[in-house]
Amino acid sequence: MEIEICTTSFQSAKNAELAGAGRIELCSELAVGGITPSYGLLEAVLKKVSLQVFVLVRPRSGNFVYSDEEFEIIKNDIRISKELGCAGIVSGVLKDDFSIDLIRTKELVELAKPLEFTFHRAFDLTPNPVESLEELIEIGVNRILTSGKEISAEKGIDLLKKLKDLAKNRLRILPGGGIRPENVHLFKENGFKEIHASASSVWKESPKPKIPMNSEQFFDETKLFVSDEEKIRKLIQK
Repeated sequence: MEIEICTTSFQSAKNAELAGAGRIELCSELAVGGITPSYGLLEAVLKKVSLQVFVLVRPRSGNFVYSDEEFEIIKNDIRISKELGCAGIVSGVLKDDFSIDLIRTKELVELAKPLEFTFHRAFDLTPNPVESLEELIEIGVNRILTSGKEISAEKGIDLLKKLKDLAKNRLRILPGGGIRPENVHLFKENGFKEIHASASSVWKESPKPKIPMNSEQFFDETKLFVSDEEKIRKLIQK
């Protein structure tokens, strides 16, 4: 069974290589589910880590419904990732009702070619996973990263098995979400060829700062925050 490690730093990518992982998914900000890594991080990992690198292309946290400008950013990030030499792209787009935006996602699949394309965990928000599976097969997606629409892949194992059986060899189901050494046997025993995990632990600790840089309000996935035009005007006028 191939192990894909979700990595958000150069050290994580190097550790995945040293431990014998099959490939890595490179992103940033695991706390919000991952966003597109920086150019500098991607370039460093591709130059100094021998594993296959799949790049998560997601321009911001929150939902997976994107404006025209955000969609252009996604496409440009795919072009850059290809030019730098990555092996695969991890991305996808939803509509307002959380069904798959097939037109836009197919455009990304075509743009990514000849690289492999993984539809990311936006799949777990779709209302009809069986219908979504068939749609993604139809537009040429190579694999789906999913927890089986549950908080963890272990809890979603029944749907994961169903999706794997329905997919047959048309694409791969990549279980991900809460997979650990203690439960990885469930996925091997049930015939999955790949799994996705971060395998994270504390690397370094620093003293707790008096002034935190995190803001809890921005972790609300139901809300998208932007700089407010009117507030900016008022700041300038004061």
